[in-house]
Amino acid sequence: MNSPHGALRTVKIVHTIAWAFFAGCIALIPVAAMQRDFTAALVLIGLVMVEVMILLINGFRCPLTNVAARYTDDRQDNFDIYLPLWIARYNKQIFGTLFVAGIVYTLVQWLVLT
Repeated sequence: MNSPHGALRTVKIVHTIAWAFFAGCIALIPVAAMQRDFTAALVLIGLVMVEVMILLINGFRCPLTNVAARYTDDRQDNFDIYLPLWIARYNKQIFGTLFVAGIVYTLVQWLVLT
């Protein structure tokens, strides 16, 4: 079995990949809307909404945070992910705002074009 350090590293890698996937989805929403690809924008919004529901069900915490907590006593905002501390600390505010802005932009683009 993995050592606690190795297990934590694995969780952090998986968590970072998942974060990058959803951050990428959020970044691509306005791009899809700008290109008038509303199907892609809707799929991206739906994918992020699945993650939002997971966070809501888990008390606004990623389930991987709880897994990582088994392997360390560290509780800095980035103990469970390979992100700079300031991004990990303000992740929900930054990407939540970008997500809502992307949805609003998509709606405006759709309303203007229909």
